[in-house]
Amino acid sequence: MDALQGFVTAVSERCALVVEEPISDLPDVAPALETFLEPARVLLRGGKRMRAQLLALGWSAAGGTPGAAAVHAGAALELFQAAALVHDDIIDNADTRRGHPSTHIHFARRSPGDPAAHASAAYGTHAAILLGDLLLVLSHREMRRATAHAPDPVVVDEIWDRMTAEVAVGQYLDVRGGIEGCGGDGSVAAMDRSLQVIRHKSARYSVEHPLVLGGALAGASPALRDALTAIGLPLGEAFQLRDDDLGVFGDPARTGKPAGDDLIEGKCTPLVILGLEMSTPDDAAFLRQSLGDRSLGPEAIERIRGFLRASGAVSRHEELIEGRRAEALTAIDTAPIPEDIRTSLRRVADTLTRRDT
Repeated sequence: MDALQGFVTAVSERCALVVEEPISDLPDVAPALETFLEPARVLLRGGKRMRAQLLALGWSAAGGTPGAAAVHAGAALELFQAAALVHDDIIDNADTRRGHPSTHIHFARRSPGDPAAHASAAYGTHAAILLGDLLLVLSHREMRRATAHAPDPVVVDEIWDRMTAEVAVGQYLDVRGGIEGCGGDGSVAAMDRSLQVIRHKSARYSVEHPLVLGGALAGASPALRDALTAIGLPLGEAFQLRDDDLGVFGDPARTGKPAGDDLIEGKCTPLVILGLEMSTPDDAAFLRQSLGDRSLGPEAIERIRGFLRASGAVSRHEELIEGRRAEALTAIDTAPIPEDIRTSLRRVADTLTRRDT
């Protein structure tokens, strides 16, 4: 994995350069940009570069050695991820990200006006939206640099365009689900909606598309791209399901988010739906009334954690994760890829699904 770590370092260095490009593009407003770009610098210094690593593995699966074009593409993915996080935190009204103030909170606290005033909160939100938009522009610019070297730029562009559009649609489905809530039409329909959000908002863009994009950049055949899809989709779903588990049971010191964050934000995740279905009527009612309660305290969160475990909801949720992980491992075993890449993908499958951050 030493070569992969070297690639990750190169992507991180590239991100640090690209995020400064607006200053050289617009030197007359450089002082304002210094302030504007600071939260982006913080975001891009963090993270595990998972999507960039998957892109490199997809590239290597096609028999190539990731070079400059792969670094550009990896940086494009990380810049896009940073943009998505900025916008996601606004939508979720999240105060922190990776142990730091989220971008809109950062800006609100540094408002040119009174930080305690309502106008400062609006300023924070507006500035964060615009920074997210700028990061999207930078990600697309960086992807163009990668595509210039691709054997079939049309295929690469189609994958990139599908990924970026799908994230927006998935985010909309998530927002709409927050209004529709978890009940009313039965747990099966609610579960189907929740899994649909997982697939379109996170699973494909986090795992499947980076793998396939890397393969396409290296000239992978349609058959190999299909094999990478067969690995990436179930693994991406398992990854997000694990993330949902951490949204309830994660340690804030490890996740960088408050305890019970998904409960506080009112997320209608598969774990929550299982809890509503499998808990006692009293516990289910308590869970339902707790969702989205931003004053939810440690005792209430511990009570919910307790009955989610006792009801069997957590065990059933683990079965959903393990089933998808097993599907991905089977696809890894049968894919027409080099053995060293097969071994690396097995390790990645464990990392993504058996983690605490």
